[in-house]
Amino acid sequence: MKIIAIIPARMGSSRFPGKPLAPILGRPMIEHVYHRTALCKALSEVYVATCDTVIFEAVESFGGRAMMTAPTHERASDRVAEAAADLDADVIVMVQGDEPMTYPEMIAESLVPFLKGDEEVACVNLTARITSPEEFRDPNTIKVVMDASGHALYMSREPIPTLHLQDFERIPAFKQVCIIPFTNIALQEFIRLEPTPLEIAESIDMMRFIEHGRKVKMIETSFSTHAVDNPADLKLVETLLREDPLMQSYHH
Repeated sequence: MKIIAIIPARMGSSRFPGKPLAPILGRPMIEHVYHRTALCKALSEVYVATCDTVIFEAVESFGGRAMMTAPTHERASDRVAEAAADLDADVIVMVQGDEPMTYPEMIAESLVPFLKGDEEVACVNLTARITSPEEFRDPNTIKVVMDASGHALYMSREPIPTLHLQDFERIPAFKQVCIIPFTNIALQEFIRLEPTPLEIAESIDMMRFIEHGRKVKMIETSFSTHAVDNPADLKLVETLLREDPLMQSYHH
């Protein structure tokens, strides 16, 4: 089975323009994501998919591989699907470019159903427990509720399930962690499906699959990471990465 990771990245983020090239410990964020992803032994190749030549050139300059995609994509999944269309791969892992604390073991965790040969699984998302009410209320954290089999029922930027009836400690509060493997067939289907009302309302890619009745399998990760949504997150991630043992493997 051939598995390729694709990291979508663009300069024009509405919340944090230029985010992929924001420096963390002297290296652009996208470089951290790339090197940490490439440490996963299950992957044959890693690419960055971008519509910005400045990102393309930055990736090439640190020895990575990049692909140019159309500037019109609204969703990261659409960008990844365009990049994957010409690749000979069975599974494509989308790794978000704003997750500089990605661990290669997280990618391995997300691939378990595919490697076990579970043909029912077309798309997997990692999930992790939300540990604070502040994170639960943060619209940058994508909350997910699941059925008894671990498939996503709904994803929202709002706090779900409701806090009106129970204390935070008593509800199953989970977030999406943006490591998302698809079969290449499912990914190409994703771009043929019409964007859906809830996908647009929530600005969450996975809602397109869920609204069209496709299953999204959620797997809980044992790793704790911190995405970079705004400049304040950069400082926190710098502090966390300074002590990170993985850094030694690529920070020469």
